[in-house]
Amino acid sequence: MIFLTIFFIVLLPFLLIILFCVWTPESPWSPWWRTNKKTAEAVCDLAKISAKDVVYELGSGDGEALITIARKTGAQCVGIEIDPFRFLFSQIRKISSHTKNIQFVRKDFKKMDLQKATIVYMYLVPAGIKRTLPLFKKDLQPGTKLVSYIYKIPLEKKDSYIQLQKEDKKNNLFIYTIIRG
Repeated sequence: MIFLTIFFIVLLPFLLIILFCVWTPESPWSPWWRTNKKTAEAVCDLAKISAKDVVYELGSGDGEALITIARKTGAQCVGIEIDPFRFLFSQIRKISSHTKNIQFVRKDFKKMDLQKATIVYMYLVPAGIKRTLPLFKKDLQPGTKLVSYIYKIPLEKKDSYIQLQKEDKKNNLFIYTIIRG
């Protein structure tokens, strides 16, 4: 009985943390990877984010990227996170950062309306990115920028409404633009 208690209190959370650190990119589920402040600042510069922009982050995790973007640019930011623990953690970080122009929503981003976005940022595994393509086609207006960290968007011929604009190899960032609806 004591062994089971120790397992569930100590060992199981440790094993889950290890699992999240070695998650494979082919997995359809999201690991707890995070965007660091340096990368978020590079996103601001590369995408030329300004106070006029509305930035959505798909799978906003702990909120680091959006908090950095909101502080640096003054853009309105919306983080979408389905995981209750990551959502709660991002809410706590938002409060402690005293950032007013940011909002976190606990929801599946595939069920969100992204029409107000001028920039969409994502740090998703390739399978997750692929599942968002119909949402981009349905919701995003021409001129909307997509910023992907680490992974390129797996485009096919039918995805000709999205075009790669810039690539920052140093920071592993890819900027795409919606060219038609």
